[in-house]
Amino acid sequence: MKIHYISENNSVLNHFLGQIRNVNVQNDSMRFRRNIERIGEIMAYELSKILPYKEVEIQTPLGIKKTTEIDTDLVLCPILRAGLPLHNGFLNYFDHAENSFVSACRYHPNGDDEFEILVEYQAISNLNNKTVLLLDPMLATGQSIVAVHKKLIENAAPAEFHIVVVIAAPEGIAHLEENLPENCHLWVASLDEKLNEKNYIVPGLGDAGDLAYGSKL
Repeated sequence: MKIHYISENNSVLNHFLGQIRNVNVQNDSMRFRRNIERIGEIMAYELSKILPYKEVEIQTPLGIKKTTEIDTDLVLCPILRAGLPLHNGFLNYFDHAENSFVSACRYHPNGDDEFEILVEYQAISNLNNKTVLLLDPMLATGQSIVAVHKKLIENAAPAEFHIVVVIAAPEGIAHLEENLPENCHLWVASLDEKLNEKNYIVPGLGDAGDLAYGSKL
């Protein structure tokens, strides 16, 4: 699996990353969503650099201009619900892409810290021979992404997978490396220190879904 760490060089990306982590800013859910969307736009731009392109000719009012355009069918697939603002940022740039939606959540059958991943709601387009961008703000244990990836390839054969996360823990990256095929790319905006005893990212930012849309029962 090829891993791309985007925040290694200073850019406005780090400015937005700082704001989504800041407890003095997080109480503004609209600003949180917008900053995740901005991060998505930046990551979409960086990812676009390695996509395949083809040469085309464009008719302008005054002549013909040779240029290039993306030469692959893209499918954006956010993991609900936290992935929606990130999806919006990618859709702003890849507005021609198809879209699929999958939900995944931690289920605690015994009411303790042990959990399994439930993949429930699915609205999946035809993924065959297409480039799939799987979008989720937080990569903690990696179990959700592996479970969703497994679901997406049950009845389809995508040409390539790009997994996009805003904040990642080393443990989650290791889990993806062990369980995903080599044709996957992982895009990480920021790599954090570790997981705590409850498998939450430290220092992290909290629950991205709650910060974007409010707490849940």
